[in-house]
Amino acid sequence: MPRHQKPTLNDVARESGSSIATVSRAMSQPELVQPKTLERIREVAARLGYVPNRRARALASGQSETIGVVVPTLNSPIFSSTLQEMQRSFAANGFQLLIASHEYDAASETAALAQLVSHGVDGLIVVGARRAPSAMAVLKAARVPIVQLWEGSADHDRVTVDNHQAGYLAARYLVDIGHRNIGVICGHLLNNDRQTARVEGIRAALEKDGLTLARTKINEQPLTISAGRAGCMTLLQMLPRPTAIIGTADLLAIGALFEAQGRGIAVPDALSIAGIDNVDVAAHLSPSLTTVDIPAANIGTEAAALLLQRLRGETTGPAAHIALPVTMVVRHSTARAPG
Repeated sequence: MPRHQKPTLNDVARESGSSIATVSRAMSQPELVQPKTLERIREVAARLGYVPNRRARALASGQSETIGVVVPTLNSPIFSSTLQEMQRSFAANGFQLLIASHEYDAASETAALAQLVSHGVDGLIVVGARRAPSAMAVLKAARVPIVQLWEGSADHDRVTVDNHQAGYLAARYLVDIGHRNIGVICGHLLNNDRQTARVEGIRAALEKDGLTLARTKINEQPLTISAGRAGCMTLLQMLPRPTAIIGTADLLAIGALFEAQGRGIAVPDALSIAGIDNVDVAAHLSPSLTTVDIPAANIGTEAAALLLQRLRGETTGPAAHIALPVTMVVRHSTARAPG
């Protein structure tokens, strides 16, 4: 075989002393090939550097063995955890993830979805149910199984958490320890049903005690640590100053913590700060962050299982719904309200 040519199925068959049909079967259905034969074929394929042609296999099988995933951002430990578990599950079953992000931009989400569909993915995984009409149209025309994460509609399979309850738990805890003036730093609410539900949960917890969440106490920011600092700076300029701040994502709460400390404000003695997500670093801050645990890794595992069941034909009925619990995690960034 000339060095400049890619090894082919014929090359593997010739070098391994097997028929082309046997080599093809070893690549696509290894469980049907005798172990010794399979080992010999794989050894030759590895030595030659042979890689199966996915396009040809897709034409023959009608499957690309790829799954499209669109997340709002890759700059998030919560989404990274979910993607890691998905990758592990799909790889174990012969599928490869194609991942795209849209940075909370509606046009970018539509373009990402359209490109994944054009690549012939076997299924799609998306975050949330609320999106621009153009993106909804792409999903409707895709004709592949779809799984929604965090929030979802009854049109498709979904793995959700109660984002409203997450916001409620964070605010309820602060109210219970005496806080009446609570500020909120949240992500942008347009087309973001997860952040909207968390803010509404906070509002419901306050209203239960006759308190209100004024629009001026809600500061929308990108979901980054630096944006959390900016949001905290704005809230601290209010008079009277909030005695507690909730970041509706841990990155925002962490930014608020850094900003408060940078201004010489003692956390939690002078200002309590709570988050939502329970990212890994939250437990290792000083003070450690009070937060609401969102089981991000389990979301990825369950989403992969649902989609694999659809692709195998094991599930053919109505859309499935798996709801995962959220739990309050009290640490050291919160304390009773001053005075």
